[in-house]
Amino acid sequence: MKKLYMRILIALIGVAGLGAAAQGQVVDQIVVDVPYEFVVAGKTLPAGSYKVNRVSSADVRVLVLTNIENSASAIVLPTLVESHDTTKASISFEQVGEEHFISRIETAEHSFTISVSRSETLEAAARPHSGTSASGSSSGSN
Repeated sequence: MKKLYMRILIALIGVAGLGAAAQGQVVDQIVVDVPYEFVVAGKTLPAGSYKVNRVSSADVRVLVLTNIENSASAIVLPTLVESHDTTKASISFEQVGEEHFISRIETAEHSFTISVSRSETLEAAARPHSGTSASGSSSGSN
């Protein structure tokens, strides 16, 4: 009887361990603090902490940015996705005028290049500006 209980206990521990391992493998997710308002996918989002992750584990070409404090979000379709393996996660911005546009998102698994539309750039350039570029890095990953 003790052998039966021991087998059941080992089986339950094994199943629980597999569930925990599957839960911990969130691909292409980072959390980043953005200190200024920014534009992505034609949408202006407020400064704050953002979670960046894929919409679907099956599709690497669609990301969602979600503000942790107020749930503001945007769906991003990168123009270029490159696989890589790094421990450094970051988000880069292109500044035109006073507006910041997300230009690149890097996770541990991929680099996502986001194009800024010509009309957005021309619109921002027409406003008074300082003309510098900006970059930020993640405050954590997974």
